[in-house]
Amino acid sequence: MLRRALVVLTSLFAMAIVCASEPVRAETWPQRTVKIILPLPAGGGTDVAARLFAEELSRRWGRPVVVENRPGADGIVGVTSFVNANDDHTLLFSFAGPISINPLIHDKLPYDPVRDLVPIAAAIDNFFGIAVSTSSGVQTMDSFITAARASPERFNWAATAGLPHYIFLALQKKNGLALTQVPYREFAPAVQDLAENRIQVLVTTPSFMLPAVASGKARLLMVTNRQRSPLALDVPTAEEAGFPELTFEGVVGFFGGRNLQAAVRDKIADDVAAVGRNSEVSTRLRAAGVEVRILMPAHFAGAIEEQRTKVRQIVSSAKVAR
Repeated sequence: MLRRALVVLTSLFAMAIVCASEPVRAETWPQRTVKIILPLPAGGGTDVAARLFAEELSRRWGRPVVVENRPGADGIVGVTSFVNANDDHTLLFSFAGPISINPLIHDKLPYDPVRDLVPIAAAIDNFFGIAVSTSSGVQTMDSFITAARASPERFNWAATAGLPHYIFLALQKKNGLALTQVPYREFAPAVQDLAENRIQVLVTTPSFMLPAVASGKARLLMVTNRQRSPLALDVPTAEEAGFPELTFEGVVGFFGGRNLQAAVRDKIADDVAAVGRNSEVSTRLRAAGVEVRILMPAHFAGAIEEQRTKVRQIVSSAKVAR
């Protein structure tokens, strides 16, 4: 009897292990709370988007979806937290930089950008713009290039980390400029310095710069996306301004871990796309300065690779030292 009981217990234990190790089927996912890790601080357009998508996905899934901000170190803090979770109910909502930029500028990363980050779906485009101090007297991109060539000492610049930094490096390389960069540990003072003409050029999201623009102390010369910013419809794109090589899309989307099943990935992608088709969601995101841009897994991966190729060329030509 004891022997039979031991056999039964052993069999049940083995079955429990098998059941616990079986992957969650797409039709039953999620089975519990879903966490979205955002490698950026609260308050910006990407944070608004993450929370809005979380809210709508929670409605579709019938489970809580929570957003956790883990900013810092080119997104590495948040990505590392995501990878270490090793959980198919933890997603990453991120810009493409952890894949497209970090491997180019960091000798060693605590994650594998190819295997650890599986593109699920793009959700939004962030916008980036180039602004100048009104006191500089510059009116257009062309007049900026002319003035900066004639008197480079007049123009100091700053940019947020990631794409804005490399966009302005590309602009300088293309036009034979070598302007002085001013580093900032916290970026908010840079906007005030632009308004007071302590720096003359700023490259970041238009939403950061609009208060200075609205006060008449800064002028937004162009945005680098393929379409105009919903917050600055009168400002030309890079192509419209005559700088098509500076066209960069600030693609942001959802990533899963290396063990995420394809069926679950596709389910999440379909649900993200459904949220993106919601006109109310689109309206609220435009008010925050971002545009809905839904790309399914293969096209999302392609957009990341396009960005990586462009940044690699900039890094190589500018010989960026980090």
